[in-house]
This record gives sequence, C-alpha cells and structure tokens, in this order.
Amino acid sequence: MKLAGNIIWLLLGGIITAIEYAVSSLLLMITVIGIPFGLQTLKLARLALWPFGSTIADTGHSGGCLTVIMNILWLICGGFWICISHLFFGLLLCITIIGIPFGLQHFKMAGLSLTPFGKTII
Repeated sequence: MKLAGNIIWLLLGGIITAIEYAVSSLLLMITVIGIPFGLQTLKLARLALWPFGSTIADTGHSGGCLTVIMNILWLICGGFWICISHLFFGLLLCITIIGIPFGLQHFKMAGLSLTPFGKTII
C-alpha cells in the first residue's frame, strides 16, 4: 500500500512539490549563509518525493543553541508559510475519506517545515 500511495502522491503533485523544493534549495545555496537552509529544503524535497513509509525523527544529538537559533530563523524567513500551506492542503484533502492518507502526509510535512533543523527522515 505504501508503494501505491507514493506513486499516486507523485502523479498528483508530489513530483512538482519536490521540484519546487529542489529549485528553492539550489537558489538558497548560492550564498554561503543560505547553505544550511538549502539543505533543509532538500530534506523537504526528499519527503515530498516519497512520504508514505517515511518517518521524521530527531537526530539524537541536539545541536544546542545553534539548532534553536537556526529553527527560529527558518520559521521567521518562510517556514511558517510553508507550514501553513501544508496544513491547508492537509485539511483540504481530509474532507474526503479517500484523501485522508494524503492529508496526513501533508500534516507530516507541515511538522517538518516548522523546525527542520535537528530532524532526519527515516
């Protein structure tokens, strides 16, 4: 079922979302300051490609105050709006019974888009 869900996800917009995250990641990586943020958008692109069966976990070692600062900067510079868009699409998809699994994947992406630093995708 995970394979079928991922294929349907890709065909109905997952590939476009992943490409958007990859392009924004490349644009962020133009500057040295943007590299850490570009790496986080690559993480979101990876999750956008194959969300069913993927889980988000803490890395195990906290980055200390640097992780907190980077998550705050991420949140201020766009993470909040990314989260809002995934929440909107998640709620929209959960209106129908068939859309619930896809809505749940958007909720998973919304959680990662709030605080991506210090998290990994398994």
